[in-house]
Amino acid sequence: MSGPAAGTAAAATTTDVVCLGESMVTFLPSQPGRLADVPSFGRGIGGAESNVACALAAAGHRAAWVGRVGADGFGDHLVETIASYGVDTSAVRRDPARPTGVYFRTATDRGTDTHEVAYYRAGSAASAMSPENVPYEALFAGRVLHLSGITAALSPDCLALLRELTAPRPGRPLVSFDVNHRPHLWRGCAEDVSVLLELARRADLVFVGEDEAEEAWGIVGAEAIRAALPEPSVLVVKRGSAGATVFASELRPGPRGAEAAAGTAAPGTSTDTVSAATPATSADTATPADTVTPVPALRVDVVAAVGAGDAFAAGFLSATLRGLPVRDRARHGHLMAAAVLTVPGDLTDPPSRDRADRLVALDEAAWGRLRLAPGWTAADRAPEEVRTP
Repeated sequence: MSGPAAGTAAAATTTDVVCLGESMVTFLPSQPGRLADVPSFGRGIGGAESNVACALAAAGHRAAWVGRVGADGFGDHLVETIASYGVDTSAVRRDPARPTGVYFRTATDRGTDTHEVAYYRAGSAASAMSPENVPYEALFAGRVLHLSGITAALSPDCLALLRELTAPRPGRPLVSFDVNHRPHLWRGCAEDVSVLLELARRADLVFVGEDEAEEAWGIVGAEAIRAALPEPSVLVVKRGSAGATVFASELRPGPRGAEAAAGTAAPGTSTDTVSAATPATSADTATPADTVTPVPALRVDVVAAVGAGDAFAAGFLSATLRGLPVRDRARHGHLMAAAVLTVPGDLTDPPSRDRADRLVALDEAAWGRLRLAPGWTAADRAPEEVRTP
């Protein structure tokens, strides 16, 4: 079974979130310094979408990762490692003609001038993903389909695939899209980065940083970003150390994806849909009225600022699947990000659900006093939790 139409007739939903994208083997430095000076590297894995899948699985959700890797040892390592987190990798395809991508990076923050990344992903197996060779039945089998702008930059075929997956059609799950603007990937591309705006406007839930919106589109400020992206039911504007601002409309996803707009489910699909926002109380033709929720970030003793955005998305999606209020969704995102910020790599065990829920329930003053340091996810209780209602 192949093609978008076939995907709408998938079996009843058994997966919470399906994530599609490239994952690579990453080599982490044994010490700080320039790549030229680092004597050795440790092997790990990295990939925005697989990071989200691993974090969701570690948090107790049914997550799947769909990608394409080489028929090589690095591909074996990727699939085995991602599966070890409890992620379903059964729909991953192996490419006998193209290699698995790898990259090396320094230990410094990605946002600094001293940060270096050396990618070896040109012509990778993942860059060959296209509308003709992905398993639509697996991609449309979840309650949520999570995508990112990184995939759009890998090749014209990958961009065509994202356009297919975000196209309006009955049976489409809720589409989550992380803009994930990576300037180096767009150098020499035939398409302009404005295509990321096009894709974001077709999604139901969008994550974008204030800094990347300014860099990619020249749009400054959360309100201006919302004005440029009025279509998504939920828009999460990440503001670095200032936290996040969530714009949520009163309308659930409409004709672009969920069958709720038509009142019927596609043949063979589950009616167990997940809404990005509050269910509609008026006709779908009404103008959405946003609720705007600013949610302060936590104070964190940062070890490495890599993978935090993916972790935030996973925390937000986890709370969305649980039907929690918008503020709590963003707080769960901040907690997941804090877990990753306090370790050297892209992935770590999140706090237990009970622990995270207790922290999310803190009042505003206690939340503002909270400071998280390496090892905090294993601690039994924070002093601020005595103020939990």
